[in-house]
Amino acid sequence: MLVGNSYHPFVVSIGPYHRRKRELMMIEEHKWRYLKSLLCRKPTKTFEVYLESIKPLEKDAREYYSKIIELESRDFNEMMVLDRCFIIELFRKIIDRNLFEPNDPLATDCWVLPFVYRDFLLLENQIPFIILEKLFEISKMPSEEESSLSLSLLAMQFFNEAIALQRPHDFICHRSRDLKGSHLLDLVRLSFIPEKLKGTQSSGTPTHVMHSFSRLRRSGIKLNLVQEESFLVVKFKNGVIEMPRLRLDELMGSFLSNCVAFEQLHCDFSKHFNTYATFLDCLVESAKDVGYLCHHNIMDKNIGNDDEVVRFINQMGKGVMINSDCYLSKLFENGYIGNFRNCWNVQWATFKRKYFDTPWAFISALAAFVLLSLAIAQTFYTIYAYVHPNDGSPPPN
Repeated sequence: MLVGNSYHPFVVSIGPYHRRKRELMMIEEHKWRYLKSLLCRKPTKTFEVYLESIKPLEKDAREYYSKIIELESRDFNEMMVLDRCFIIELFRKIIDRNLFEPNDPLATDCWVLPFVYRDFLLLENQIPFIILEKLFEISKMPSEEESSLSLSLLAMQFFNEAIALQRPHDFICHRSRDLKGSHLLDLVRLSFIPEKLKGTQSSGTPTHVMHSFSRLRRSGIKLNLVQEESFLVVKFKNGVIEMPRLRLDELMGSFLSNCVAFEQLHCDFSKHFNTYATFLDCLVESAKDVGYLCHHNIMDKNIGNDDEVVRFINQMGKGVMINSDCYLSKLFENGYIGNFRNCWNVQWATFKRKYFDTPWAFISALAAFVLLSLAIAQTFYTIYAYVHPNDGSPPPN
């Protein structure tokens, strides 16, 4: 998996940046079909009503994009409505699969939907959340269940079907209640940042440099798998790095890369994913480090061999800048360098790893110790017998 491929859509274009690319045209006909499905379920709202509803937001929507969008007002608003209605209708169909029409390829072709999940979370494939929310409110069905449903909750339920380490429904409901993002990528990003990680944790100036786990291991640092609400919650206690599991697959790899890029582009947003990427970049230096993480069940990878994972992590963390008050500042400051430079600590950790890591190493070390003890005992008794003979006569000159 190459980092460069993490930013470009595979099957569906959302918004203006990749609009009408030939390789993405397959889904365009389905967008119109999904729009028709939405209009049929709520015939009181026509396509023109949707267009009129977002006209007041057009100026803000255009300013949302960093490039000038060369589209006429009608074309721009039509694109906004078509893409938004496709997203909202797909959200609904995934949550209630009875809404899918027979032989809908998005439901029947198993390879399509995973790419749609991925493409919906690309930085260059986003639309302003305010427009998505406006169209969602207009398209709501009068049923009591949907009338109380928020777009944030619907979106999180949709993505929870695909994102690795699915989170409990109660957790999603709780986290999505007041969650607001600038777009879908930001919304899902925020859902992985627990309240306890928000704010600063240190007034010092961390180095933001840490040894790889292969080297930390030689200084006695250990890894421990813990259960947390987010993979971002990393701690250091009593010489142990405590990390939740990270299931690194195609979707999660793309999501991580795009969150890092989003945080780099916006200085006024938190830098939790940038900090986590820096941490991984420090921790993983070689395939051996990936092997250690997988051995301890910290990482569950499905994007290639260990060397490819190393390249992905190092490229993702390349050139990432984080602040001195980042949420892992205490971890960076927490004596890794001092521990590593403690010669006795390194030597003792190396000795334990060499002779006590496996049962066979321990047995070999024990056998060597017994033989050495017997040799020492034999030497002692030989000298003792020579110095103190049994007959009590003085030793010869």
